[in-house]
Amino acid sequence: MRPEDAPRADKTIRLADYQPPAWLVEETRLTFRLHPTATRVLSEIRFVKNPAREGDHPLRLYGEQLKSISAKIDGADVSPVFDEEGLTVSGPLPDAFTWAAEVEVDPSANTTLDGLYMSNGMYCTQCEAEGFRKITWYPDRPDVMAPFHVRIEGDQPVMLSNGDRGETGEGFAEWSDPWPKPAYLFALVAGDLVSHDDAFTTMSGREVELRIWVRSGDEGKCAYAMDALKRSMTWDEEVYGREYDLDIFQIVAVEDFNMGAMENKGLNIFNSKYVLASPETATDRDYEFIEAIIAHEYFHNWTGNRITCRDWFQLCLKEGLTVFRDQQFSADMRSPATQRIGNVAQLRARQFREDAGPLAHPVRPEEYIEINNFYTATVYEKGAEVIGMLRRLVGAEGYRKALDLYFERHDGQACTIEDWLKVFEDATGRDLAQFKRWYSQAGTPRVTATGVYHGGEYQLTLRQETRPTPGQPDKGPQVIPIAYGFLGPDGSEIGESGVLEFRDEEALFVFHLDEEPVPSLLRGFSAPVILEREMTAADYAFLMAHDTDPFNKWEAGRTLSLDVALTLARDPAAEVSGEWLDAFATLAADDRLDDEFRAFMLGLPGQEEVAAKLADMGETVDPDAVYAALDAMGDAAAARVEATMRDLYESRASSEPYAPDAAAAGRRALRNAALGWITRRDGGAAARTQFANADNMTDSLAAMGALVGRMREGAEAALATFHERWKNDSLVLDKWYAMQAMSSAEGALDRVRALAEDEAFNWRNPNKFRSLIAIFAANPVRFHAKDGGGYRFFAEWLIKMDDVTPQTAARVAGAFETWRRYDVDRQALIRAELMRIQAKPNLSKDMGEIVGRILSA
Repeated sequence: MRPEDAPRADKTIRLADYQPPAWLVEETRLTFRLHPTATRVLSEIRFVKNPAREGDHPLRLYGEQLKSISAKIDGADVSPVFDEEGLTVSGPLPDAFTWAAEVEVDPSANTTLDGLYMSNGMYCTQCEAEGFRKITWYPDRPDVMAPFHVRIEGDQPVMLSNGDRGETGEGFAEWSDPWPKPAYLFALVAGDLVSHDDAFTTMSGREVELRIWVRSGDEGKCAYAMDALKRSMTWDEEVYGREYDLDIFQIVAVEDFNMGAMENKGLNIFNSKYVLASPETATDRDYEFIEAIIAHEYFHNWTGNRITCRDWFQLCLKEGLTVFRDQQFSADMRSPATQRIGNVAQLRARQFREDAGPLAHPVRPEEYIEINNFYTATVYEKGAEVIGMLRRLVGAEGYRKALDLYFERHDGQACTIEDWLKVFEDATGRDLAQFKRWYSQAGTPRVTATGVYHGGEYQLTLRQETRPTPGQPDKGPQVIPIAYGFLGPDGSEIGESGVLEFRDEEALFVFHLDEEPVPSLLRGFSAPVILEREMTAADYAFLMAHDTDPFNKWEAGRTLSLDVALTLARDPAAEVSGEWLDAFATLAADDRLDDEFRAFMLGLPGQEEVAAKLADMGETVDPDAVYAALDAMGDAAAARVEATMRDLYESRASSEPYAPDAAAAGRRALRNAALGWITRRDGGAAARTQFANADNMTDSLAAMGALVGRMREGAEAALATFHERWKNDSLVLDKWYAMQAMSSAEGALDRVRALAEDEAFNWRNPNKFRSLIAIFAANPVRFHAKDGGGYRFFAEWLIKMDDVTPQTAARVAGAFETWRRYDVDRQALIRAELMRIQAKPNLSKDMGEIVGRILSA
């Protein structure tokens, strides 16, 4: 590492340094006197000495950007010692006492979007991970839990907080949450809102009031979110036995929000894009996200709220488990096969990339500088895969038994990964010491499979290796469940299928079969690994045609396509494989396949996927060559299947009213996939007609995307028409920005630069910033332009956003993490921009940590 590339010297927090809190909280009472620039927060907190900590300890409370008005202990004034992170009151202190304080905060000046801030005139909070420190002095750590009683005073028509309603009158509202919670789950919202109401009867017969709060005019876009909520509540009762525990459950849609949503106890706060939907304004994909995220945040009520994490290193305990639960839910609501494929595609695009680069870290990190930087694909998506492997190893019955014990044993507690695994060991009798490495080792394991058939015996040899990652040069073998099956020469299943528990660096498995098989390995993507095996294109074509496992059928087609793309990227003069074209044409004409699954199968590998494979093989990545390779494949396939695609397009037309259900969404997915192929042949004629006639956002956006991707004839007219119709709908306009940011046409950067400078572009809004600036950084060609213009543009905006909302800037900055895979000229250009960001005066901790880690690779 070059000296100038060294990370900035911010304080490092380490798991090994954890100490239990010296003081616990029995009860928290808060009074808010709302004012846009001078909100007063009065706190009364009942502290008791923690018997787990011996000796006398001062009272340490965290706080940031607070104007202290008063501080008392048991009614007597105290004089704390203040520092940049909080305050300290030295002893001697009684074993139990009441702390009372008054502070003043300025919500209107808080642009970081954590703590208490303003969003278009509405008061809102975001406290995970450490936003409560910007509200009042508090022991803001997950293992300090208490019931909260809140009084809100102000002139807002609606004033909400966690828990059940208390007394309400003119200019005030009281809320009481009886369930102990850490401060990160606190929530407050106050503003001019209207509600979409419903009710739910729990399995024990309790009536729960349901409310979704939105801006006036948006109440007609809440029906699907409410339906998803009720289905989530029913599913959690039926599958996990978990019943909701308050008299009211509320959701608030907020325009300015750093995250997707937040699971605050009883009062979930959502980015409005994951609540509001109508056929005219939302795509099928939007509906899927709403369903999944509503479920995710509701499921947190037990896996995150009733049982929370002891410290932020245990973040995967609540997030990985809850992602796994929402994936189960989505699979049950929709197609299990396509749900699994979609989850794996996302894992590979985001988490495998993370594992292979400078930002690699274990599912449970060992240290951090800024915890907001560890809300990552590794914690969420890989964390969910670890839960899935555990369930596969112990079986569905063992998993349910362990979860029942988990809820019984740890309700109301702040727990660790050790607590979680101990529950499984006690419930199932398994030793999970080696399995625990999935939580402590970074990187994606590679499994090499070789097989030999002789005399009725098939010998399968598996080898595993995990390459070094930052701070972890050496890795031990992990427990890897390999789901398998065998296909005979006629495509039928032969022998038994099952799951291999692969634990060693190398292992031999022997199967007795009457004929030589084609093995189907890692079925259902049974472990988050890279499977390497020597197979011919004919073998993959065979699996694509005959494998009974939907994931491996898709995987065979993906691998076959990827091999073709790699060949063309290395040698632009090479011919597109005729074998692949034959297999693709056969697939396109296979009416036995489910529509949504077929749409998945008809997709080409992504630019990132091809680039990652080249980098994995130690080759320099040329983004232009990869784009050209995929383009050549697309043109050749489009010519081959043109007639088939026209037939599919016409046969999937429908005059029925729009419905967001899985079957209708699958039909649209296949029809719009066919439209994409047709557009390569007709120059956009079909897309122009569809755009003009579309009666829903899914079809409208698909048609416009087909035109705008290369700025074909009619693209400018479609963009203008779309903008004129939706210029007053902020969420729909985000789609308009994103589509232009992803265009591969010449001049894309100039277009994006102009949009970014337009007065109508509110770049301070995270949704807007992501829809244009972050999406452009995902543009596989124009972002990586050889002149470095894309890199300079992106860095300029990161620097600008870092002064306003550091979390947003830092999360988006990960677009630079793959810089080492490109040619030396591009590396130099990116490094120069990273150094420019690092040299910025007053660089945030969020951005400083990310840039430092990227540069240190």
